Amino acid sequence: MRQFLLLLIITGLGITSCKKSSDYQQYFNNPALYSNTVHELNDVVMGNNFTPVIASRNYAYANIAGYEVVAAGDPKHYQSLAGQLNELKSVPKPGKDTAICYPYAALLAFCQVGEAVTFPAGSMKYYTDSLKNSATEKGMPADVKAASEAYANKVAVAIMIWSKNDNYLKNRSSSKYTIDKTEGRWVPTPPMYAEAMEPHWDDIRPMVMDSASQFRVPPPPVYNMKDKNSMYYQEVMKIKNAVENLTPEQSHMANFWDDNPFKMNVLGHVQYGTKKFSPPGHWMSIVGIGAKQSKADFNKTVCAFAKTSIALFDSFIECWDAKYHYNTVRPETVINKYVDANWRPTLQTPPFPEYTCGHSTISSAAAEALTSVFG
Repeated sequence: MRQFLLLLIITGLGITSCKKSSDYQQYFNNPALYSNTVHELNDVVMGNNFTPVIASRNYAYANIAGYEVVAAGDPKHYQSLAGQLNELKSVPKPGKDTAICYPYAALLAFCQVGEAVTFPAGSMKYYTDSLKNSATEKGMPADVKAASEAYANKVAVAIMIWSKNDNYLKNRSSSKYTIDKTEGRWVPTPPMYAEAMEPHWDDIRPMVMDSASQFRVPPPPVYNMKDKNSMYYQEVMKIKNAVENLTPEQSHMANFWDDNPFKMNVLGHVQYGTKKFSPPGHWMSIVGIGAKQSKADFNKTVCAFAKTSIALFDSFIECWDAKYHYNTVRPETVINKYVDANWRPTLQTPPFPEYTCGHSTISSAAAEALTSVFG
């Protein structure tokens, strides 16, 4: 009887041990975990008020790091971006016969790069530590954990070295933007009258495009507020009339897509700021929703995030090139000057030129990227 009970105990321990050893694989191979990890970076970006264009850079490099780990672990289905993205010549490969949990390594690589391209220092440390603790708690063997963390670090370091040559640091010391007071040119708008946002972003190295101006859009209608029959005047009045006649549904849609990372609220003499996700952060959330609805596995989910973030990054460069090339005045400015001094748009006007539309540009690029992955 004792021998029988002992056998049951040993068998039970064996089953528990086997279950524990596989727990970490199931836990980290969960696509929702990657989406949640991107959301953690979203919180860092929003909390520290990164501008939309800089946010696109944050997400792109972090997601590329995660993708490169996935591609190394599943080369039959995913190809490294080395040689495909501008100046990304190579990414470290894992050692032969090295036991690596690739989903775990992808998450760590994402976090390491995400922390490196944001601030303050250690912005992702708490979350990264929680992933490492989960690996131990879920029974990941020590050698697999160590090898996975080492490979994640190698990939993250390679991506960060590549990122440092994209002109971002040089761009931080670019000359201050000079306001052109010529009629029809952009000037700061109420209530913040903020300086021009990232006027030299066209100097940033694109990832896929040949240059910032490769797909520059045609010029906008010629500025003319004196001729009521001009295309420009009619376009401005369409905007004014549309704002004044919004349906509740249209107003809700406008606010849903507002994505102003820092809105200044003015109530009499009281002013306070409201922080929200920027457009790239909004699209990162949409990628997560798309992955969930399509029941994508971990690797496909990472691919979708990487592809979309690259599209966002390059489309912001293209859009900002056009904005400061054409330097078009905002409708709010001309309506206040020529039509109604007290008129205000539904959404707060952001601090950069009007043409071409940022939301339309980056959303079209993101939609194309997502369609290429999910159909």
